[in-house]
Amino acid sequence: MGKQKRVADSPVAQFIMITIGAVIAAIGLQLFLVPNAILDGGVIGLSIIFSEMTPISLSIFIILLNIPFLFLGYKRLGLKFTIEALYGIVVLSIATKFFEQFEVVTQDLFLSTIIGAVVLGVGVGLVIRTGGALDGTEILAILISKRRSISVGQIVMIMNVFIFTLAGLLVFTWETTFYSMITYFIASKVIDMVVEGLDESLSVMIISDKADELAHGFFKQIGRGVTFLRGEGAFTNDQKKVIYTVVDRLEMAQLRTVLRNVDPDAFVVVQRVNEISGSNFEKEGH
Repeated sequence: MGKQKRVADSPVAQFIMITIGAVIAAIGLQLFLVPNAILDGGVIGLSIIFSEMTPISLSIFIILLNIPFLFLGYKRLGLKFTIEALYGIVVLSIATKFFEQFEVVTQDLFLSTIIGAVVLGVGVGLVIRTGGALDGTEILAILISKRRSISVGQIVMIMNVFIFTLAGLLVFTWETTFYSMITYFIASKVIDMVVEGLDESLSVMIISDKADELAHGFFKQIGRGVTFLRGEGAFTNDQKKVIYTVVDRLEMAQLRTVLRNVDPDAFVVVQRVNEISGSNFEKEGH
């Protein structure tokens, strides 16, 4: 497996990727979700609700409702982030207006929910992976989480429960509201896949009395080198080698085989890795 790279390193590439992501998100909204009265969470969801209650276009609400959050983002997260977020939101607004003229792809609620959520998730995920944003509620969630002992994900979930309840009470039927909840769940999972990548990597830390044998086994079986760290027991003062390496999911199964054969009692910690940079991640011989 080759090393993972950050998407859109140059400013021009960043804005191109934000444009592509925002247009894809608009396709998911206007060709699948909105015509079938299915909404997403956050500012986009609120924009859909208000556009249904008033003669004002969805594209206008997407900009208007995001302005307060962009102001917060500028004050707390800096000018660069605000410019990229504003650009993405403007492109999304223009694209949603453009795609209003096209017929809905399908009126089947189940198909609209699944396909629309996937398309929307891909678009939003590309924007987030590039460093932009299409939804101001996440900015607010980040700021609240810094002041309260609650995660960003929990805050966003609370906001969206309120938004979906509002939709069920004021605008849509409860049936389409429940479909909207499914849309949000699927879209959030797709966003995670796009942002973190399909080739999930795992960092592995191993404490063992047979560190040298394990390192040799990993290299022979997987072709993956390791790093030795020096560890010391807090109370026993025992000196031990600590193995650190990064593998993909398939290699993890091979690593476990080596562990069972060499030292089944080794202490092992496995964590997910969202991003890796540096040429040393290449496997030997690749």
